Amino acid sequence: MRTVYLNGEFVPENEAQVSIFDRGFLMADGVYEVTSVLGGKLIDFAGHAKRLERSLAELDMQKPDDFDNLLEVHRALVRLNDIDEGMIYLQITRGAPDDRDFVFPDPETTRPTVVLFTQNKPGLANSPAAQKGIKVISIEDQRWARRDIKTVQLLYPSMAKMAAKAAGKDDAWMVEDGKVTEGSSNNAYIVKGNTIITRHLGTEILHGITRAAVLRFAREAQMTVEERSFTIDEAKDADEAFITSASTFVMPVVEVDDHAIGTGKPGPISARLREIYLDESLKAAV
Repeated sequence: MRTVYLNGEFVPENEAQVSIFDRGFLMADGVYEVTSVLGGKLIDFAGHAKRLERSLAELDMQKPDDFDNLLEVHRALVRLNDIDEGMIYLQITRGAPDDRDFVFPDPETTRPTVVLFTQNKPGLANSPAAQKGIKVISIEDQRWARRDIKTVQLLYPSMAKMAAKAAGKDDAWMVEDGKVTEGSSNNAYIVKGNTIITRHLGTEILHGITRAAVLRFAREAQMTVEERSFTIDEAKDADEAFITSASTFVMPVVEVDDHAIGTGKPGPISARLREIYLDESLKAAV
């Protein structure tokens, strides 16, 4: 049985309870982060903590009292649950007032709810999917306009995952005004020649922590990076494609809408970026 963290205490998962009036449950009024664990250490923790702080600020949500101790909480959960490879999920909501109301509760009397739990994922770094690549479909992006805030509003991304599953594929790329925004839970890229192309930052996409690291490593390796929108037709005509996220790292995409990308197999640039990312992230892991 896992040990989880709830509002300052480490408790068995079956003893953790959150109020039915919690705004995360009633309003999706919360933010979250997922940090990967490799070799028992945290990957890109500082980036996730910084983005979490930004998400809270964008929603005018107060930091919990234990915000500055979150690194120690993460490390304790890794130790208590004996995680070698896996993930830690963190969620902060605006808390549980006495009743349901659209108006934000008084932060002086309603403190944030803080939840963390681990997910054990042996073989995370050596995923078989990375060797064969994944297949995606395209769907219309119908999410709210502030996708740069990592909120718990994940119904439409879940619907996107289910649409892909129904089509016998692995994931979905969302399209708005004819251009790809991102995947259901990841940032999207294509490669044309020696140029890596991915959508520019804005409110339309999540500012991926893995995205930032991968693009930095790509530039350091003298690869050309172009941050702009691209279409599904461009993806079909690309030499390679891939996604990035905290849980998939760099994952090749070999098909979009039943059209093989490049050779229909993972390409050398995505493979090299995955290798660089894992090597460099493990060196910097905490």
